[in-house]
Amino acid sequence: MRSLLKFITCGSVDDGKSTLIGHILYDSKLLYADQEKALELDSKVGSRGGAIDYSLLLDGLMAEREQGITIDVAYRYFTTDNRSFIVADTPGHEEYTRNMAVGASFADLAVILIDAKQGVLVQTRRHARICALMGIKYFVFAVNKMDLVGYDENRFNEIKKQVEELADELKLESIYIIPVSATEGDNVTTKSENIPWYKGEALLPYLENIDVTEKKQEEGFYMPVQRVCRPDHTYRGFQGQIESGEIKTGDEIITLPSNERAHVKSILVGDRDSDHAFMGQPVTIQLDREVDVSRGCVLAAGNKLPISKSFTATILWMDDKELTPGTDYIVKLGTKQMPAILKNIQYKIDVNTGAYIPANSLKKNEIAVCDISLQEEIVLDEFKKHKTLGELILIDRITNMTSACGVVEKPSVDDSRDLKTAFVYGSLKANGDIFEEFYYNLDSMTINKVRPSGRTYTVGDEIPVNGESYSYPDSFDVVVLRDKVAVKVRDRKVESIGELADYKYSGVPVINGRGFEVKVNDEASYAAFAEELAQQKDSISSGFFNKWLTFETYRKIVFKDEIWN
Repeated sequence: MRSLLKFITCGSVDDGKSTLIGHILYDSKLLYADQEKALELDSKVGSRGGAIDYSLLLDGLMAEREQGITIDVAYRYFTTDNRSFIVADTPGHEEYTRNMAVGASFADLAVILIDAKQGVLVQTRRHARICALMGIKYFVFAVNKMDLVGYDENRFNEIKKQVEELADELKLESIYIIPVSATEGDNVTTKSENIPWYKGEALLPYLENIDVTEKKQEEGFYMPVQRVCRPDHTYRGFQGQIESGEIKTGDEIITLPSNERAHVKSILVGDRDSDHAFMGQPVTIQLDREVDVSRGCVLAAGNKLPISKSFTATILWMDDKELTPGTDYIVKLGTKQMPAILKNIQYKIDVNTGAYIPANSLKKNEIAVCDISLQEEIVLDEFKKHKTLGELILIDRITNMTSACGVVEKPSVDDSRDLKTAFVYGSLKANGDIFEEFYYNLDSMTINKVRPSGRTYTVGDEIPVNGESYSYPDSFDVVVLRDKVAVKVRDRKVESIGELADYKYSGVPVINGRGFEVKVNDEASYAAFAEELAQQKDSISSGFFNKWLTFETYRKIVFKDEIWN
């Protein structure tokens, strides 16, 4: 059975990407007779003086042919004696970077073309960086148009040095550099007599022989649940594709994020019963007991997958409108889709130099490292450890368009690690959200919660009771409902930090962990509050908040032209 290679061609405008693939198809006799005849006729009205224009095999849109550029991603399927291929020919123009990113998301290998006259350009660097971001590990740099520089070995070596510097900067795992001429066919399918000084392989033989199988297997077994199948009350199966490892009937698995354990009762591979299944197979798994699993959950064994509701990601911004912190999106990660908020832009990355640049907004086609918070905890991990659990897209909640794509760099397994301010005493730790500022961002027309770069407070420390958007009395109590901690503040100092279960109302104002007034004024009203709170269990309802909390007593919203994090 022939192996399959999925690859992408990319580079700057007019580097010859479509021409290169068209020449491979033509030279390899992979065209039908009518396609070949149509190509010859179409070429007579083109820009090559009647000579065959191989790019016409891939540029199918009228706008592409009129402008002489690729706009949409063109997928082509072909087979040689040694291998089967799927190639995505992608646009070179910066305006269509999102189209190029879509092509890169499916590929195992990238062929990046470089014009021999121009060398490595900014767009070359951008495409290489995006391909690396998408997890591509294998790169071929085809130095094209060698015929226009007289097949000069010195010029090729100059560009080779530029490529090696870029590969070192991006830490690319595998690179191969080939001098070619896409229009003339030099080193495309066979070695060229015009470039005798080049001792390596031509492009097509290299693609036929390269091994792109993953050398490093992901740890253990895991399968993101795509669908819950329940044809009747006697059967409940979890459907998805196994992303790592293998599973057998009788094996114990753990369901995430619910952390329940069960054993595999049966396995369907397609419509056939099987006693085992392995990576890459789409399966239906039935368990021996009822568990809390729905679309987006993960079945796992033999590994420790992080569960978190916040993470740091590297993203490529693809929307026409600017990205600003505090904006809500829908995030799709693995098989899970849920609301999310982009909390902070740590920095953006200069595509030309790789330098980190401070930023509070992103424009189209810029790359940045950002902090993202989810509505609930899900299973996610670093992209380099578990690819499927680390690749994501951000979807605009209004237009439903894809605004960004990216990868998880670091999940925040324990949200408290991400705190900038907190109350700590012994083993107790509570979020210091009472120091958050509430700003109305006039630029994005959204309300932003901004944490100051503060400190950790413990018993005896003096706290700031006044900020731009808050003002508390000198003495008050804080009941941090999420962390189940109570903090007593007297004369602006932390008097005690204890468990919420042990807290007694003491006659001073009470606020919650966000700085909202708790509407209690005696022991009886606090007892009623505590009793109703206990009934809320893990998820506190909006009705409870509306009944017991008031925002405006100690807080206000301050208008800002723009928000800096």
